[in-house]
Amino acid sequence: MRKIVVTLITATLFASCGDKNQSVESVISSQDILKIRTKKDALEQQQQDLASQIKLLSDEIAKLDPNKKIPLITTITVQEQPFIHYLDVQGSVQTKKNVLVYPEMPGQLVRIYVKEGQRVIKGQALAKIDDGGLAQQLAQAETQKALAKTTFERQKRLWEQKIGAEIQYLQTKTNFESLARTVNQLKQQLGKSIIKAPFTGIVDDVIKEQGTIVSPGPGAEVFRIVNLSDMYIETNVPESHISSVKKGKTVEVSFPILGKKITSKVRQAGNFIHPINRTFKIEVSVPNKDRSIKPNLTAKLRINDYSNPKAILIPQSIISENAKGQQYIYTVKDIKNNIGKAQRVIIETGKTQGDVIEVLSELASGTQIIQEGARSVKDNQEVKLLNSKTVSLTEK
Repeated sequence: MRKIVVTLITATLFASCGDKNQSVESVISSQDILKIRTKKDALEQQQQDLASQIKLLSDEIAKLDPNKKIPLITTITVQEQPFIHYLDVQGSVQTKKNVLVYPEMPGQLVRIYVKEGQRVIKGQALAKIDDGGLAQQLAQAETQKALAKTTFERQKRLWEQKIGAEIQYLQTKTNFESLARTVNQLKQQLGKSIIKAPFTGIVDDVIKEQGTIVSPGPGAEVFRIVNLSDMYIETNVPESHISSVKKGKTVEVSFPILGKKITSKVRQAGNFIHPINRTFKIEVSVPNKDRSIKPNLTAKLRINDYSNPKAILIPQSIISENAKGQQYIYTVKDIKNNIGKAQRVIIETGKTQGDVIEVLSELASGTQIIQEGARSVKDNQEVKLLNSKTVSLTEK
């Protein structure tokens, strides 16, 4: 066969002999631009003729050669299977009960009743501030109030018996009520000298030391108290998922630092899109019975934003794209004795998860698609099957 090709090429070259068969060197040495162009055009024509004839010979060899090479491939048979898609985001643990406790009155911090890590209940005394003599004022006011009450009650009985002047009755009543209000005010002020727990939780930090002078306002915080039983994770989700990430969606939560995983749900989805990063906030509940999860701990979330119980899934690696931007794969048809034909199929794809992608159209359950060798075959090319299997891609 090689002799036939050589003979044909030789014959073609001799057929082009004549005046045009001058050597390239002699044509160039003539410095005649017309001759040089003519020689160049003649060689280009010869090259085109030879390429066309060689192609004809190659095609004929492919038809007649019993040892022609057929691409070897493997296939997978696609089938309907459940597909659960997850949106992966990162967030941090928060609690709405994580507060700094400030004094309500100025003075010296004379007693601290709790220590870091101690559990306290709502209203429990945490520390005491020097009251500056309020306790003595209160005791004196209560004594005066008791005397005013006795005088008022006696005058009231006389007035009811029509004894005494009305003015005396009204004066004792007014005096008693005034002292009662004074006592209540002093009690409220004195109550501010005791710093109390705003809710049940853990004393996370004792910020001020005993003997420190404190006063209300920024920088005067005395304690930090947190409640670890009502925790949640806050994160931002792209606006493209606003219709799929809603309240009640299942979320797989993992804490890399703790090596811990839990399953929870979206407890709240925001209704506001941030204009800069085009995201909305969500909150995910965090059960924390063992109190191992702390505020500001980093968490990874996998939110189930899409599910299809009868999805067609294929490996992403076998998908190619044509010049029009269309995605396609190769299936195998007319299989006989492990020999078949590759067929290019344009597909429409959906969501991806790991190494697999969902096919939304043009691919039915039971179709054999080319896996190994998918990048090297052509449309309608004859192929040989080495192996065919049915796999569940969601198990990978």
